[in-house]
Amino acid sequence: MIVRTLTHWGLYDCHVNNGELVDVTPAPEDPDPSPIGRNLLLGNSLHRVSRPAVRRSYLEQGSGHGVRGKEDFVEVSWDDALDLIANELARIREQHGPASIYGGSYGWASAGRFHHAQSQLHRFLTCTGGHTDSVNAYSYAAAEVILPKVIGHYEDLLKAPTSWPRIIEHAEMMVCFGGLPLRNAQITNGGPGRHVQQAYLKAAAEKGIRFFNISPQATDCPGFLNARWLPVRPGTDVALMLGLAYTLITRDLYDEPFIARYCSGFDIFREYVLGALDQTPKTPTWAAERCGIAATDIEQLAGDMASHRTMISLSWSLSRHQHGEQPYWMGITLAALLGQIGLPGCGIGLGYCVENKVGKPVERHNLAHLPRGGMNSVSEAVPVARIADMLLHPGQPYSFNGESRCYPDIRMIYWAGGNPFHHHQDLNRLALAWQKPETVVCHELVWTATARHADIVLPIASSLEREDIGGAPNEDILVAMKQVLPSFDEARTDYAVFSGLAQRLGAGDAFTEGRSTRDWIRGDTGDTGDRYPEMPAFETFWEQGEYLFPAPAAHDLFADFRADPMRFPLATPDGKIQLATEKFGHATWHTPHEWLGEPGIHRFHLVSHQPASRLHSQLDQGEFSQLSKINGMEPITINASDATELGLQARDTVRVFNDRGSFRAGLIISDAIMRGVLSIATGAWWQPDESGECHAGNPNAVTLDRGTSDIAQGPSALTCLVSIEKLEPPLG
Repeated sequence: MIVRTLTHWGLYDCHVNNGELVDVTPAPEDPDPSPIGRNLLLGNSLHRVSRPAVRRSYLEQGSGHGVRGKEDFVEVSWDDALDLIANELARIREQHGPASIYGGSYGWASAGRFHHAQSQLHRFLTCTGGHTDSVNAYSYAAAEVILPKVIGHYEDLLKAPTSWPRIIEHAEMMVCFGGLPLRNAQITNGGPGRHVQQAYLKAAAEKGIRFFNISPQATDCPGFLNARWLPVRPGTDVALMLGLAYTLITRDLYDEPFIARYCSGFDIFREYVLGALDQTPKTPTWAAERCGIAATDIEQLAGDMASHRTMISLSWSLSRHQHGEQPYWMGITLAALLGQIGLPGCGIGLGYCVENKVGKPVERHNLAHLPRGGMNSVSEAVPVARIADMLLHPGQPYSFNGESRCYPDIRMIYWAGGNPFHHHQDLNRLALAWQKPETVVCHELVWTATARHADIVLPIASSLEREDIGGAPNEDILVAMKQVLPSFDEARTDYAVFSGLAQRLGAGDAFTEGRSTRDWIRGDTGDTGDRYPEMPAFETFWEQGEYLFPAPAAHDLFADFRADPMRFPLATPDGKIQLATEKFGHATWHTPHEWLGEPGIHRFHLVSHQPASRLHSQLDQGEFSQLSKINGMEPITINASDATELGLQARDTVRVFNDRGSFRAGLIISDAIMRGVLSIATGAWWQPDESGECHAGNPNAVTLDRGTSDIAQGPSALTCLVSIEKLEPPLG
């Protein structure tokens, strides 16, 4: 039997024999399928949570005993587990108020619109009294906060910028800060039906567009682009852009009429660039001293950008440095100086190749989803990357987005979907913070570090063990996700779990509205169909299995604004691009807390990226993910000259460390990474020993848990210096 399903990394045919998954093959109509689907073969069964389980000390002595992450678990019945959770929710809410319950679960979870884990959790907690939530995303939190102040609505700029066909037709140059990493383009949150990024890039190369890869790694652009690699020190893109801006301004290469009509605050920004505000002109020489790119190359690039039709691309990763707000503001400023924003195929775009959807001709589909079920009684939401600070410092004030706030006193964490012990920084610090609440509940498929650091773990059915509808707002397919396999052991869906808990808490009808899973799926599909009358009825859709939305026309972002800024103003105070604001200043260079520009620095800068062999940490134990390992560890890349100086050889086991922690990895040696930089994928399951050293290769064992700035309080994982040494194999 073959059953088709949609995942975050594509559309696949699941081959089932006697209730077992025996093969996974990409849908034939996908022109460039991702091999990540192979992870479903082993990833669906290894390390599964079989039955409800409770940490032994918690079960026998209650909260406040034992150490999370250090104990074994005792399996219990579903009734006992649900009673225990319901009683604890009621007790904590009564004694400490709804704000003491943190339901800010974050992460991609599995594909499927109805069984989206965080939506299920948030509806449940809202229906039963409220909770503290999180705000913004680890991927681009700094962008989410700064972009509205600079350019107004930001969703399209992040996820639906100028379409590739328009770039291919009209652009002459594409300057890519952070590259165009095709490994990231395997995915779309919600699921891509057809992978298109590689075809677009090849078409652009064949058209003769010149690409510039501004990144510490040459591999951040595919080889067939023949991109010119400008190796930049991590975290110094703003310095480079300022050097480019200085050249444009002092050589009168900037578009003064565009600035006058479409922008405000230029005079203040110009004074900063020329040094009138801080007595430091941002010359190409000044920029070169910080970013490591020669001043002559900076001057040449500025001239080329001004004399050609240019698209500036900014990777989402630029936001994950300290002061990660600034690259986005500065990138928009640089594009404004060129005066090409809104022109066909030119201007500024964020996130090309970071997901399959970015740059596709799209019409953002208003797809139905599980509603929250009312208004959360707690209005406060904590920046997603400040969870450890929140747990460690209840009541402490902090600044966010121009406001002064205080961290809530969290007594209970309820986590469903995602894996904070993958995506958060400084995991040893997070593990310490995770001891603070009285109770931690976790829904999980497998025994991740998050599950091992919980008090109560509930086994959840995978996306193959339930039915759902799959699709993403910026993709072009809706899929009937029929159940592929029977539920594993005693696993239940999140909906079944929350229905049982809501019933115990007197909110069963409010949560379920008397509807079964199929009722919700039918209703969601019907709600979507109301917005798209051309869709077939639910029964027809479910039988056919897929619905393809009509292909929209390609578009140029900000074209309307450029054509008539009075009729189509931006959502900023004066309707223009804000090159400077009274409250937040202007795009500015800030010296990072950790970087390679410190005099006499002899450590390495560690950059971590989306893996090519899985999505984040999902199914790290799967077939394809395991094939990428070296000696069972995540591979880390070092420059060949650095390796020679340190006496390191390919496939050595190395230890990477700093004052925050350490991890082990298998070594790759390359000339395609700049000296002084190490590169490793995120997502290896955190496996600390007694000293806290991760034996699997999770880079967040050493990253800096510090907010980008008071503006966004986003993650600054890429601001990280480390040392590296060879680990000798044990004798005997």
